[in-house]
Amino acid sequence: MRKFIATIAVLALSASVLAGCGKKADNGESTQAGTENSTETGTQAENGTETVEYGDDAYVDGINVADYVTLGEYKGIEVTATAPEVSDEYLQSYIDYVLQSNMVTTDITDRAVQNGDFANIDYEGKIDGVAFDGGTAQGYDLEIGSGSFIPGFEDGLIGAEIGETRDVKVTFPESYPGADVAGKDAVFTVTVNSIHTETIPELTDELVKGLEGNCSTVEEYRQYAYDLLMEDEQSTHDSNVQMDVLAKIVEGSEFKEPPAEMVKRYYDRIKANMSSYAAMYGYDLESFMAATGSSEEQLQESAEQASKEIIAMKAIADAENLNVTDEEVDAELAKNAGDYGYDDVEEYKKALDLKGYKEYMMTEKVLTFLFDNASVTDTQPEETASEETTQTAETETETAAAGETASETQTETE
Repeated sequence: MRKFIATIAVLALSASVLAGCGKKADNGESTQAGTENSTETGTQAENGTETVEYGDDAYVDGINVADYVTLGEYKGIEVTATAPEVSDEYLQSYIDYVLQSNMVTTDITDRAVQNGDFANIDYEGKIDGVAFDGGTAQGYDLEIGSGSFIPGFEDGLIGAEIGETRDVKVTFPESYPGADVAGKDAVFTVTVNSIHTETIPELTDELVKGLEGNCSTVEEYRQYAYDLLMEDEQSTHDSNVQMDVLAKIVEGSEFKEPPAEMVKRYYDRIKANMSSYAAMYGYDLESFMAATGSSEEQLQESAEQASKEIIAMKAIADAENLNVTDEEVDAELAKNAGDYGYDDVEEYKKALDLKGYKEYMMTEKVLTFLFDNASVTDTQPEETASEETTQTAETETETAAAGETASETQTETE
């Protein structure tokens, strides 16, 4: 499970240096969770419901990195990577996705609801004649036969005419998440407002003219899609190389214990990211950590590793004149403020962790430098297919195990 924690740690590194880069909300507040705001006494960061204040040594600009690291070799690092590739199957799957995102909608006015239709409905559910929470909606588009509603509901609408109101009797499954309705009989009064069908269009010259890419023919669009996917694959390849090179540099360098404030900053970010990851699956942090075999010790180790990585990158920046000036930060902020909903750059600055932002810009410079000075051997995908299949199987097993046991763990802790 250390591989999983390492992934969360990488996310934490990005989240920490980019904290505060969320778009401005309609009420004028930043939408970035965990925004860190620089203050004269340090940096305050939202960590869940707790406000944490970090000292200057939580950031590499607040320390002398030479006191913490003796760098090993960082040029000419040898790494092996899988060459970027876009297979015919991958290209077709992307095109299929685009087509499914541009479904052709046809209004139905001359017949009743059939399986496969989309019925726009109003409904109200009652148990023993009393409406219950979550059982009422208006203007809901329901795909008949999708199985998205409880058993019997969708079948009960087959044959209904537009404008018809009918009662649909159902029984909530015993395993239904809502304890107030699980296993109980209910009656839904449903009105069919309209019916339509959705079909996947063909990829034609006429269709591609309306898609992104400014293409006029199917051939042009397929090339555009290929180039788009290859650009993404190349970016992933380069990022993987950068991370592999950085890992080897850290392994080959000598470190003293990083500042406690820096480790705490990364620990907080890793834990916040893991909490978000857990919430995606509907679990609390404690249950998710238990299900994935994660421990506080592993989180702490990952925070220490992230601290070493940022210290090493700062040392390389010092050695290779790759540090970021305040003028460079100001220029970058001026360029990006509008994209994040800010008309005033100074207002944008107030929403940012400027120390973290400057760190991020420094890491971009250093990682590019390391990539340009690395010795990279690209292998063709088929050469590493066997190894990747094994790794994928291990990852899927871990993920499946986490999903299967998280619910049990949650129940035990409640």
